[in-house]
Amino acid sequence: MKYRHLGSTGLYVSELCLGAMTFGGKGFWEVIGKQGQGEVTSLVDRAIAAGINFFDTADVYSFGESEVLLGKALAGKRKDAIIATKVRGRMSPGVNDVGLSRGHIMAGVEASLQRLGTDYIDLYQIHGFDPVTPMEETLRAMDDLVKRGLVRYIGCSNLAAWQLMKALGISERERLARFQSLQAYYTIAGRDLERELAPLIRDQRVGLMVWSPLAGGLLSGKYGKDTKDAEGRRATFDFPPVDKDRAWKVVDAMRPIATAHGVTRSAGSCTTSS
Repeated sequence: MKYRHLGSTGLYVSELCLGAMTFGGKGFWEVIGKQGQGEVTSLVDRAIAAGINFFDTADVYSFGESEVLLGKALAGKRKDAIIATKVRGRMSPGVNDVGLSRGHIMAGVEASLQRLGTDYIDLYQIHGFDPVTPMEETLRAMDDLVKRGLVRYIGCSNLAAWQLMKALGISERERLARFQSLQAYYTIAGRDLERELAPLIRDQRVGLMVWSPLAGGLLSGKYGKDTKDAEGRRATFDFPPVDKDRAWKVVDAMRPIATAHGVTRSAGSCTTSS
């Protein structure tokens, strides 16, 4: 396993990060995955044995159940694990139980810590842009969590280039903790990130965490232009949106490359997009 620094920090994380969106399967999340504790613990143990030390979840995944399952799977292994989770999504019908206000962030981190069974979160990320809450309020709340020792580093997910740059500028101006990572959709079949975000994060030394590098399984090798989606998850959850005509051409182009390197098409696709 290879390791890289997280953004401009001195923290080493494995190049491969185990995502926990399929853990739990409560409500809507059932269409994405519904692994129980036994399966989760097995996956986590196999990941650790392979050298992976980086695990990513979110409070909204199965409405907290993903964090619970991941926390239990890492019991006794916490010191060797880098845990990342996120805040922003709606966690209850309460009018303020959503977004990136100071109140929701403070309540969210306490709940995540309890579910994960840990005293601190290594990487606490905002799970998207909140057009209602001023960025200064969000960043000051996140900075306070770092100062309190509840969070080691902060990151963001699904931000546009201008939103990320604005946040970095505020952090520098106000001397607040800065986003050390961006989690974004990026695959060989969906390369929009390369236009503005890739040059930005390279210039500002922000780490990149790729979500859905196989485009929701579309690049796994089990799909093709003559294959029915009913054979996989996309029969009920066709996400993320992909230009499928282009994707099939990518899959066809990856086949001889994967064969030449003795790997599956999914391995080739992940290597190309990471």
